[in-house]
Amino acid sequence: MFPMPTPHHPSIAVRRALRKLGQDIHDARRRRGLPAEVVAERAFTTRPTLRRIEQGDHSVGMGIYAAVLQALGLLDGLEQVADPSNDTVGLALSSEALPERVRLRRRKATNDAG
Repeated sequence: MFPMPTPHHPSIAVRRALRKLGQDIHDARRRRGLPAEVVAERAFTTRPTLRRIEQGDHSVGMGIYAAVLQALGLLDGLEQVADPSNDTVGLALSSEALPERVRLRRRKATNDAG
């Protein structure tokens, strides 16, 4: 018999970020005056799943979160999350890895003596 997989237990920081995202989605839906049923339908999901998203449930797939963001017209923000131009840590690490000097590589001389 195979052991049961253990459920993923996200860190407090991840849970906090998802709760904020869920609350922001909830607020965006209300600002637009859209009932949960309409947003769920546009995102091809159910009202209970939308409720879980608005609560920041980590077990809901990222694709469903993205579909809800698209239904609210907020998908562009998701595309920018890990964009290299917004990655200050990655840019700093890239800058640190640059060589101090750049030299031209010399070609090895070939001996054409026949």
